[in-house]
Amino acid sequence: MRLLLLALLCVTTLARADELPVAVAANFAAPAKQLAADFEKETGHKLILIFGATGKFYAQIRNGAPFEVLLAADDETPARLEQDGAAVAGTRFTYATGRLVLWSGRPGLVDAKGEVLKKGGFAHLAIANPRLAPYGAAAVEALTALKLLAAVQARLVQAENIAQTHQFVATGNAELGFVALSQVIKDGKVAEGSAWVVPANLHQPIRQDAVLLDKGRGKPAPEAWLNYLKGDKAKAIIKSFGYEI
Repeated sequence: MRLLLLALLCVTTLARADELPVAVAANFAAPAKQLAADFEKETGHKLILIFGATGKFYAQIRNGAPFEVLLAADDETPARLEQDGAAVAGTRFTYATGRLVLWSGRPGLVDAKGEVLKKGGFAHLAIANPRLAPYGAAAVEALTALKLLAAVQARLVQAENIAQTHQFVATGNAELGFVALSQVIKDGKVAEGSAWVVPANLHQPIRQDAVLLDKGRGKPAPEAWLNYLKGDKAKAIIKSFGYEI
């Protein structure tokens, strides 16, 4: 009888488990994978993580993409989706605040104050498309605040999203670029190369909001995932990747 009850309990748990398609901002790929593994272990729900540019996700969601939750790289896109009726009102919250970093795979190229931007010595500076990627917009804001945008304009290499920006720099196609701190940090410090964490006062806060999308309305898995992200365990993981909570 005991074995039968255990078997029935397992079947019930499996029956309730669900697959959850989540649109995730490219900068949040590494923490999202770790969070997903922990969440799946705890709940049995399976996350299908799709990474990309927040601006493109907005267009895809408005055109009927099957995402049930959005983890955006900004706070404006989830708000717009709420206004458009494509997201559930009252479910939006900030799950992380990102930090922008000027990074090079080459040790010593980027100094501790970002003076390399003034001194030069590089042919290409990679940034994400500022029209689609909030980290790209933050990079333009920072360069404008430093009065360096015009000086580096001819050397800018524009990537589709922050993941591609990182790839440009990591492969050496651009000597340096503005990426998310989460992409280059490991155990609390930049894992390789050289970097300058851009002061937060040089650009608008990169508040990253999550929201329940209309296709996830009333389903247990999306609600469980959003509740998990608000918990202390998830916050600790997110913070370990260089985000502010």
